Amino acid sequence: MPAQAKGKTTGKSLLIVESPSKVKTIGGYLGDAYVVESSMGHIRDLPQPKELPAELKKTAVGKFAVDIENHFEPYYVVNPDKKKKVTELKRLLKESDALYLATDGDREGEAIAWHLLQVLKPTVPVYRVTFPEITREAIERGFENLREIDDDLVDAQETRRVLDRIYGYEISPVLWRKISQGLSAGRVQSVATRLVVERERERMAFRSAEYWDLSGTFVTGAEESFTAKLSALDGARVASGKDFADSGELKDSARAKVAHLDEETARGLVAALEGSEFAVTSVETKPYTRRPAAPFTTSTLQQEAARKLRFSSRSTMQVAQRLYESGYITYMRTDSVALSDQAINAARQQAQELYGGDFVPDKPRLYASKSKNAQEAHEAIRPSGDSFRTPSDVKSRLSGDEFRLYELIWKRTVASQMADAKGQTASIRLAATTSDGRTAEFGASGTVITFRGFLAAYEEGRDASREDEKDGKDKRLPELAEGDALTGRDVEANGHETSPPPRYTEASLVKTMDELGIGRPSTYAAVISTIMDRGYVDNRSGALVPSWTAFSVVRLLEEHFSEYVDYEFTAEMEEDLDRISRGEENKERWLSSFYFGSDSRHGLKPIVEDLGEIDARAVNSVAIADGITLRVGRFGPYLETEGAVDEETGEIGDPIRANIPEGLAPDELTAEKARELIEQGKADGRELGEDPETGRTIVAKDGRFGPYVTEIIPEPTEEELANRPVEYYKNGKPKPPKKPVKAKPRTASLFKSMSLQTVTLEDALRLMSLPRVVGQDAEGTDITVQNGRFGPYLKKGTDSRSLTSEDQIFSITLQEALDIYAQPKQRGRAAAKPPLAELGKDPSNDKPIVVKDGRFGPYVTDGETNVTVPRSETVESMTHARAVELLAEKRAKGPAKKGGAKTAAKKPAAKKAPAKKATTAKKAPAKTSAAKSSTTRSSTAKGAAAKKAPAKKTAAASASGSKSGS
Repeated sequence: MPAQAKGKTTGKSLLIVESPSKVKTIGGYLGDAYVVESSMGHIRDLPQPKELPAELKKTAVGKFAVDIENHFEPYYVVNPDKKKKVTELKRLLKESDALYLATDGDREGEAIAWHLLQVLKPTVPVYRVTFPEITREAIERGFENLREIDDDLVDAQETRRVLDRIYGYEISPVLWRKISQGLSAGRVQSVATRLVVERERERMAFRSAEYWDLSGTFVTGAEESFTAKLSALDGARVASGKDFADSGELKDSARAKVAHLDEETARGLVAALEGSEFAVTSVETKPYTRRPAAPFTTSTLQQEAARKLRFSSRSTMQVAQRLYESGYITYMRTDSVALSDQAINAARQQAQELYGGDFVPDKPRLYASKSKNAQEAHEAIRPSGDSFRTPSDVKSRLSGDEFRLYELIWKRTVASQMADAKGQTASIRLAATTSDGRTAEFGASGTVITFRGFLAAYEEGRDASREDEKDGKDKRLPELAEGDALTGRDVEANGHETSPPPRYTEASLVKTMDELGIGRPSTYAAVISTIMDRGYVDNRSGALVPSWTAFSVVRLLEEHFSEYVDYEFTAEMEEDLDRISRGEENKERWLSSFYFGSDSRHGLKPIVEDLGEIDARAVNSVAIADGITLRVGRFGPYLETEGAVDEETGEIGDPIRANIPEGLAPDELTAEKARELIEQGKADGRELGEDPETGRTIVAKDGRFGPYVTEIIPEPTEEELANRPVEYYKNGKPKPPKKPVKAKPRTASLFKSMSLQTVTLEDALRLMSLPRVVGQDAEGTDITVQNGRFGPYLKKGTDSRSLTSEDQIFSITLQEALDIYAQPKQRGRAAAKPPLAELGKDPSNDKPIVVKDGRFGPYVTDGETNVTVPRSETVESMTHARAVELLAEKRAKGPAKKGGAKTAAKKPAAKKAPAKKATTAKKAPAKTSAAKSSTTRSSTAKGAAAKKAPAKKTAAASASGSKSGS
């Protein structure tokens, strides 16, 4: 490691990493000569335009916090929560002889290093150092390869940041105006949402088809048996699910080639085969070889962790981050499947020690990335070190989730350097002639593994598909020869229905995005979380279900911004960013072409300015059935029919509307279901009669929160208005009549046991009479019973107690109510419910962590701190590590502050102008040393087309000078 520079008395160097989790580990390897500190991620970013100084809001910077008229220069400010950190780093730097920027080696890490350089303005030598893993060997190799900051990587990250800001800030306001406030568009999130919506459209268009086949058990002369399925009838292949289109019809390519069996034909065939003699017509055997999967990339790790560990993408990345920062695995954001020579040797050695020499091939296996737009900046994800620690070596030091993910990574890495699995596949065909002269051919196939090879360590998981391709392939078949006689037993007809394309899971969505080259695998977890948090997609038992709002958003983008949700175009943008990172494309020229347009590209700005009139009603409409349309309204989706035409007058009546039950997936809203809901909607506004006490009409309606009854209060008549008493001013002049305030109608929700079609006037009057006074306690306080949003309950002053059923509202007696109040109060209705999940103990306080079902949904608790399960996550995917993290974040925030957020938000505003003037982006710090000036980016250097000098030479020279000077 480098010696220290002269000129200081401390003899210490400051080394800055991104994450505080790395500080202790790296500090232990480096010793007392280094002060290791964390930047806590990015210290600067683009502010919201509303946070800009007043003098900038009316300039070209004002719209995006980016100067679109001056080289697309970003206007950066230090994040408010990082000001203390920056002050601390500056203090440490004053006491140091040298600065080592050791942030991650990807684009984000390179950008963080550059921002640190701009803000800290060091006057000591500066070095850039990266570690692919947190081990002593990797740190030593990192210090042997010091370099300068890579301007091209910084340009690529900055281009992406500016691109995403422009994309979101130009397109999102269109969604606000035409669909709903609070929506957002994003370069990757919008395309990911489109994928999910398109899959749901396929499911909605899908029509099931029925097909039949035969299966039976066949016995050899040696009394060995196996099962086989009907494969052909009179030479024509029997139709299977893959031969049908989503419309339910046979595909054109299969129509003339297959025999489509219905139930009658299949059962008739079974009868015709009774007593028939079967014989083997062919036997084919082939050698079987299966290669191991490549080591993990970010994408494949997320997919496999979802399949085998049931981790969400977010959980996978969080656990992997902890493993990396603690020195157990290499950097977890990578597109590369390549392994270093040290890793290959470590994997081969461990495979030989654990499984034997026969399980290791003669030559190392080398892998190449197949992913579109793959970057090879890092090697594949693997256990860290020049020799691997086995799962048993680390089990006692890792949490449950960390151990399971480490074990998965270890198995995949070791297996990738092991021998192929070997075996044989056999395919048998047998036939018989039916009693009516037809030839029925059956088939069976199987695989026998004779040498497990890499399967001894690891087998890759599979995604769900329409057809179970694995069915029957792993069964063992008896030894048979052509012409052998067989006896057929239990031959039966089996009916099947085609299934719609499966919904995306997080794993399959990640896989598809990776294959299409959309976004970067390192961002997939954040993208999926974003589209869930925005309400575009819901995770239901692992399946991603789009909302109707997502349908509207995708339709608007497809019709008016088609290029910006095109899969190929989005992938090309990633390739363009890669070209910028390699110095093959100029940042400013590319952004100008994207925003303003060029000869070869339509610009986003002219498209937004020339959108024309967008029919918001059309965008928010989906045809469901003849005359029935789904509308996405301000308060949610609803169905609407066309107004009926009066045959006598020709007038068009009012349309009928019906709410859509919460939780009904789009593909479940069939034409039949829509008509059923419309029939229910006809009861909306059904008159039940008049209240005998008030004479007001009572109606039953279906509202956003379910069915309810209410009264209609008539408008005051002209006579009533004219007879209002006159009010006078103090001077005796008459006051103008006030606008009459309409009384609020009594309203009550229906019980769960009631329906709009059957509710009666008597039911409605009883419901609207609530709350009911049950009686008084010993102190004379009224006890009432009523129905609330969360069910029936008693109320005495401020003390509420839940009831177990709605029937108690009208039947509970005073004594029963007093008995309930005599019991100790429980915290909420869910207090007595068993936990949904038990996750183990919290390491910070040794208290058990459980997931419970609360009023506002599931939440994580340790008995003291409660935190709601985020909308983008499910109870099933909640892991111990994630629960610990959520609770820690909640504790760190502390109790909510009183006094309102507005006052707090105003405080930094007064200091913005002078602070931001000092932090305006991209001013090169003053020259202090050769090493530092070599890492400073000037706007002239950035815009130049000439290639830079090799980075390593300058860094090496700087490092050499530092060492000799010591």
